[in-house]
Amino acid sequence: MSGSLSHIRVLDLSRVLAGPWCSQHLADLGAEVIKVERTITGDETRGWGPPFLKDADGNDTAEAAYYSSCNRGKKSITLDISSAEGQDIVRKLAAISDVVLENYKVDQLKKYGLGYDDLKAINPKLIYCSITGFGQTGHWRHRPGYDFIMQGLSGLMSITGERDDLPGGGPQKVGVAVTDLMTGMYSTIAILAALTHRDRTGIGQHIDMALLDVSIAMLANMNMNYLTSGQVPKRWGNAHPNVIPYQVFACSDGHLIVGVGNDSQFRKFCDALGQPALGIDSRFATNSNRIRNRAELIPLLEPLVKARRRDAWVTVLEAAGVPCGPINNIDQVFENPQVKARGIRIDIPHPLAGSVPQVANPMRFSATPIEYHTAPPTLGQHNDYVLRELLGMGTDEIERLRQTHVVD
Repeated sequence: MSGSLSHIRVLDLSRVLAGPWCSQHLADLGAEVIKVERTITGDETRGWGPPFLKDADGNDTAEAAYYSSCNRGKKSITLDISSAEGQDIVRKLAAISDVVLENYKVDQLKKYGLGYDDLKAINPKLIYCSITGFGQTGHWRHRPGYDFIMQGLSGLMSITGERDDLPGGGPQKVGVAVTDLMTGMYSTIAILAALTHRDRTGIGQHIDMALLDVSIAMLANMNMNYLTSGQVPKRWGNAHPNVIPYQVFACSDGHLIVGVGNDSQFRKFCDALGQPALGIDSRFATNSNRIRNRAELIPLLEPLVKARRRDAWVTVLEAAGVPCGPINNIDQVFENPQVKARGIRIDIPHPLAGSVPQVANPMRFSATPIEYHTAPPTLGQHNDYVLRELLGMGTDEIERLRQTHVVD
């Protein structure tokens, strides 16, 4: 393994999305990730289908597409951590790992003797990252947390969706579990920073990640709009609160995003529409005035854009230097020549499905390129490797653990 993190071992006690999204990044970067799953059922997302991966005969396997989206490159071991022997195996693995990643409820692992202080006593250099809904402190720390709920609590849904007075108006969640995904990304960054600190000082640490914190932090400029003005941001649908026209327009055969970012681009847009006078009209010539006069401007632009086909507008506006783009379906995304040129879709051999399609990690390195060695593991696929090769257990001991259902 030649990845940037090929010297790092991660003990992954997480499941579903936020934690696995983090550990998949670490695996992509070359880390050895040992995914600990409950016996018999494993990570619950294995069953979150259809769709499921297909075998050579076209039949569903037990591996859901959802699970396969965030678990490649890992080694799966089944383990009953409620048992004393299961807990002992976790401690032994923590002793030879650099990172522990977990998303259990607050204090739940402490009951098993697997909290940060417990494992730190075994391995002082350990980086221990806990992902919860509300964090390790505060009155709500023991509450369970889910992405959808966080999108509501954080204010994200209050700024997502059409205005109440428009068709389809009302708050909307984002089409993917963006709070989980962003928490996974923030956790990845935090782990890498902690590893760098450890390399300099020899000291490990506990990382406290909360979905609610992340969901609020990612509102970025919307937070600052409120904090600086005292005005509560509202939903703008596919429009932008601070830049106009920066929104979706209906064409004769589809929809087009126009991203006019400055006054010069607005004049070019008006020229392309065949209405140069709009570009110098005092009501609309500056972005500030366009914001003030939004209600007048947009109805003037909409019928002009709707008069032509989407792809025709893309050609015209790109030539004019006006940022724009179509709204694609996901099938159109993977047929896009730029997407193909970047190698975004990859296929990895899979023991049940022959191969599994994946989306490449967008990080590109000149010296340590990401390599995709293994597909998302089947449940308990690496039990023998972990128990025998990493922990030095013999055949009889491993068989006894199976007979007592500590492992499958």
